[in-house]
Amino acid sequence: MRETRSIEVPEGLDNERIDSALARVLGLSRSVIVKLLESNEVSLGHRILSKSDKVQSGQIITVLLPEPPSDIAIPPTPLDDLEIVYQDTDLVIVNKPVGCAAHPSPGWTGPTVVGALVAAGIPLTSSGPAERQGIVQRLDVGTSGLMMVAKTDAAYLKLKDMFRNREIKKIYHALAQGHIEPAVGTIDAPIDRHPKEDYKMAVVTDGKPSVTHYEVIEYYRSVSLLKVELETGRTHQIRVHMSAIRHPLVGDLTYGADPNLAQEIGVTRPWLHAQALEFNHPISGLPVSVTATYPRDLTDSLSRLSDAVLP
Repeated sequence: MRETRSIEVPEGLDNERIDSALARVLGLSRSVIVKLLESNEVSLGHRILSKSDKVQSGQIITVLLPEPPSDIAIPPTPLDDLEIVYQDTDLVIVNKPVGCAAHPSPGWTGPTVVGALVAAGIPLTSSGPAERQGIVQRLDVGTSGLMMVAKTDAAYLKLKDMFRNREIKKIYHALAQGHIEPAVGTIDAPIDRHPKEDYKMAVVTDGKPSVTHYEVIEYYRSVSLLKVELETGRTHQIRVHMSAIRHPLVGDLTYGADPNLAQEIGVTRPWLHAQALEFNHPISGLPVSVTATYPRDLTDSLSRLSDAVLP
């Protein structure tokens, strides 16, 4: 039986789009929230809300929740190249390969991090939506590198707060087109859904605050290898910000990269790798620092450029 629930918008979500805000508060996927909005099942007082509406803290929003799922079993998806780089009783950190999603979702039939951990017999917390058990951060299917999953309820709740409060240092390596000047800089530009293409993000005037710090590691012929640190964690943030300063990531055709350059160095996806995580352990408080090696496709592309490194 479907449940009607009244939700008070918490502080910190002012001016956030309602689909994103409710997804965070209710623990449902954004696609489920959008379906509820399109079915006129979300309201503020007597007013039916749409996905273009934005919320304010203190508002009381009424939602007719979807039918609760029957027992959802996470399908095991064994994955030989899912490297576990850190594990203890509370959490596990993997080096996610390209082509692997974070968790099961409608329409996705490939491997998932959650499914691979289940197949390996690693226990995960049941906190959060059933199909996303333990997930406290996500990487796109086309992005490789470090991803953290909670094994206990206590770790899940604390890690979610730590990511929200920017207490976890996330470092990426990225290959951007052109020679970026200055070699060290910060991009501070708000990001939200693209006004015309809903599958993309964009720098928009009334978007969410978004800050990206970068430093050139090395200049190659026509490209720059960067160390990137995220101060905020918006969808596609690095890709959008680099495109906005006219240095799109190599291979990122969605955000304006040159397909000929990608083909020349053998890149078939955005050149982006989650390289390091630094944080204090959510339970013990002790410092944790992990790094992840590049996958084969990224190392091969750098090899093709290595004979043209600038002095």
